[in-house]
Amino acid sequence: MAGMELIFSTVCNATFCESVYDNPVTDTHLTARQNELLYLKNEVNGKHLVIGTFNNYPWSWVEKNENGTLIGNGVAFALVEILQEKFNFTYDVVVPEKNMELGGRKYGESLADLVINGKVDMGAAFLPILVKFKKSLQYSFPLGEGLWSMMLKRPKESAAGSGLLAPFDTYVWCFILAAVLLYGPCITLLTRLRSYLIRDYEKPIPLTPSAWFVYGAFIKQGTTLAPDANTTRVLFATWWLFVILLSAFYTANLTAFLTLSKFTLDIEYPEDLLKKNYRWVAPEGGAVEFAVRNPNDDIYYLNKMVVNGRGQFRSVSSDEDFLPYVTSGMVLIKEQISVDGLMYRNYLKKAKEGIEESERCTFVVAPNFFMKRSRAFVYPKNSTMYKLFDTVLVSLVQSGIIEFLEDKDLPSTKICPLDLQSKDRQLRNTDLLMTYYVMFAGLAAAVAIFFGEVIFKRYFQVKVTNKKSLMEKRTRKANKMKKSDSSRPPPYESLFGKRSKVRFTDDSEKRIINGRQYWVTKNEYGDTKLIPVGTPSAYLYR
Repeated sequence: MAGMELIFSTVCNATFCESVYDNPVTDTHLTARQNELLYLKNEVNGKHLVIGTFNNYPWSWVEKNENGTLIGNGVAFALVEILQEKFNFTYDVVVPEKNMELGGRKYGESLADLVINGKVDMGAAFLPILVKFKKSLQYSFPLGEGLWSMMLKRPKESAAGSGLLAPFDTYVWCFILAAVLLYGPCITLLTRLRSYLIRDYEKPIPLTPSAWFVYGAFIKQGTTLAPDANTTRVLFATWWLFVILLSAFYTANLTAFLTLSKFTLDIEYPEDLLKKNYRWVAPEGGAVEFAVRNPNDDIYYLNKMVVNGRGQFRSVSSDEDFLPYVTSGMVLIKEQISVDGLMYRNYLKKAKEGIEESERCTFVVAPNFFMKRSRAFVYPKNSTMYKLFDTVLVSLVQSGIIEFLEDKDLPSTKICPLDLQSKDRQLRNTDLLMTYYVMFAGLAAAVAIFFGEVIFKRYFQVKVTNKKSLMEKRTRKANKMKKSDSSRPPPYESLFGKRSKVRFTDDSEKRIINGRQYWVTKNEYGDTKLIPVGTPSAYLYR
């Protein structure tokens, strides 16, 4: 404690924390409060105190020496030793039956119970200041504000998602699906409206070709539809522009997600525990339990989870006893300094065991705190000792010594941060899982449609037996072929099928047009065709 004495003496020299009642020259000019403090100092001088505490690293914990005597450690007892040095008292340390700070079902189970019943002269532990206990306990000057955090097992995947669906939010995918489903009927409706208002050769596009156009353009495939009306062309161009922009945004976001995405958690705020039905655990008889069970507290809604067993309170002797709960998938709610220390000790343990660097940070802390509470030492309600001790504790708080003592055993860098800044980012099966789903879904849909076609054609299709109807159907088909626009590219069947429209006859000849060699042929309708020679595409026509 030599270092602590040096720090405290330095603070006192800078802040004049030595009480004026130590100066005999000014004893005749003491105020009523100074006289009271002088009386309390004389009363404590040489007195033997009983100090209660409980295990709550790093603020307080106990160890047994060779004689079986409990020795207090931690930030709380660093302050107690400063008070002991200044006011000359001795003390013994006692602990409650259970390692609890507040409450308890039986007498003596918690530290607060020992203080309330006068079994100890003071409680040297950082206990939360609660309105419920102000009538039965006397709190010291606040020793700082404690933050409670949520610690959970590090998930393998980010909460933002993985794979092909990650670049867009769920609502974006819903709107894209709605656009794909609705744009086809819109094309059919508008072309029918145009055909009704404008009487020309342009016919309305049926629903099935419209739907196939929308789907084909969405996956960047061509279409056999070639509208001549400006209205229909604008509809087609609008959808193509939508697909181009959507594809550009998706590709850019997917690249950014796979390389630069920030790792996020499912649990960020206390309400996420209830919304996503996460199991959680907290120390029994602690500030979290009293906050959750208090109807006037902001987090009282979590009491529903305690009732249905999703939230639990456990009494443990050390913080390491909570690790099995967290490993099993539960969320630990505890003071942030305790959580940081627990993660740091677990990290060092794995480092000594030779575990790889990437596998040491198995736990992570939620980015936002669970709650805030002021903390202080406690005394019996009728005790006046707090007035004397507060004269020193105020200086220790204002000088920042308590904050220094809380963090002195922790590294300056953040322990196992949310984003581990991994340099390598190899694609995993989970990233490509959606591609597998799409493939299997497509195969399943094709098989289902195949069986549907077989059943429909075998049992539900009406057989046409009237030869006259068959002849009329063939005649209409022939007339349709004659009226076809020869300026459009020929279908594949006309090139590869048995009834190819291209014929190489004796009249076919080679000509050089614009410096390129072509076959000049005629199709079955008598139209002249130019087929390039000496290029891979020329072999398609042979």
